[in-house]
Amino acid sequence: MNSKRPVTPFGWAIKQRLTEMHMDQKKFCELYGIPPYRLSNLIHGTRRAERYRRQVAELLNLPPS
Repeated sequence: MNSKRPVTPFGWAIKQRLTEMHMDQKKFCELYGIPPYRLSNLIHGTRRAERYRRQVAELLNLPPS
């Protein structure tokens, strides 16, 4: 399931913050109870996932755009 979907600006912001926190996506999801596929949706813009968008933006201190 490694189809090359582009990463959105919000997705890059998520990846950058996780790197700064020395945390991978899997660990972040486990820690905050976020389904990994939802985080993937946010990173690739495949679904709006508003609830998780707000939660992730808040946890990572990002603007929710």
